[in-house]
Amino acid sequence: MIIVMTPGASEQDIQQVIKRLEARGYGHHVSRGVERTLIGAIGTPEGEKEAAAEQLLRLPAVERVIPILKPYKFVSREHQRAPLPVKIGDFPFGGTKIGVIAGPCSVESREQTVDAARAVKAAGAVVLRGGAYKPRTSVYAFQGLGERGLDYLESARGETGLPIVTEVTDIRQVEALAARVDALQIGARNMHNFDLLKEVGSVRKPIVLKRGWAATVGEWLRAAEYIAASGNLNIILCERGIRTYETETRFTLDLSGLAVAKMETHLPVIADPSHATGTHKLVPQMALAAIAAGADGVMVEVHPHPDQALCDGPQSLTPKRFMALMQDVRKVAEAVGREL
Repeated sequence: MIIVMTPGASEQDIQQVIKRLEARGYGHHVSRGVERTLIGAIGTPEGEKEAAAEQLLRLPAVERVIPILKPYKFVSREHQRAPLPVKIGDFPFGGTKIGVIAGPCSVESREQTVDAARAVKAAGAVVLRGGAYKPRTSVYAFQGLGERGLDYLESARGETGLPIVTEVTDIRQVEALAARVDALQIGARNMHNFDLLKEVGSVRKPIVLKRGWAATVGEWLRAAEYIAASGNLNIILCERGIRTYETETRFTLDLSGLAVAKMETHLPVIADPSHATGTHKLVPQMALAAIAAGADGVMVEVHPHPDQALCDGPQSLTPKRFMALMQDVRKVAEAVGREL
């Protein structure tokens, strides 16, 4: 169950609730927000929840107690029914506006990164993506530029004002990356890296959590719960395709799974049609379909010269094609009662 403290509850009030929980043998997680503190009671037996809730409600600093039946307590709609937007920079993902994250799969040079940033901003993107560290299936593939790549991303942010998101692949990178970028991405390969999930939960940066290619929606939400239970509710879920028997596309963009996630959680949900399809020919169609299905945004790979890209060139749009896509995104967003 979730104990919601009143606005302005003191640390002494919070500790009073914690002591009550510990006295009954329950574990707890504390999430301190801007206006309210939430305390999650872990291990509450079903038969005792009602009695425990009644006792806690007698405490003056407890506003309400919410029973949670889902295994993902903090990120479920039972915990928070209304969507809670998550900001990257000044843009709130999960509100009425569709947010577009765009940029190259991998940072290759300062010129490439800055050129891509200028192009995607001119088209209407609100966040620049770019990989400085690239976990690849083959050890011989380009692995990213590391810290030099971060330097180029910061240059692009300085040139354009776009906030930046990049992938974190190791717990040893979290603190340094969090100090330099505006949001951290957990890639599909690391969705089940629970130590990494807990580590990013300890920072207050927005986290873009990609769905693993063999993960169910429930497993994806449980992964988000690791981050939330560690204290960070600033999570954006990203559907990036799952592995099926289909061989014509790189993965299969699971729009029904995206819609289920939107029903199950208050977190924003976006889609990555670039990694899902693996080909620039299908990215526009799948981006528009995701928005029609309720996505709060899309993440699209854009490269100034895809034919020269060191990573994922075949699925990257040129700036010209991205500009055309953004015009269509605006139309579809308006058709479903939203805006770009």
